[in-house]
Amino acid sequence: MKSEDRGASLSKMIKKAIEDGELTTKEYEDILALANADKVIDSYERNLLGQLQELLANHTVRKVQG
Repeated sequence: MKSEDRGASLSKMIKKAIEDGELTTKEYEDILALANADKVIDSYERNLLGQLQELLANHTVRKVQG
């Protein structure tokens, strides 16, 4: 999978969590695995992951079991 495709997929997964207001443990693990698939987290991926962490920290998105 190309870097652009991974970035788009990562963005889509994070947007879904924002829309749901929830992020399951499985979704979180999938997001991290996708970001690290090529063993390099580029600046775009780092930015998306940072935004997700911020949303989790301020409870805009809450982490749930699943």
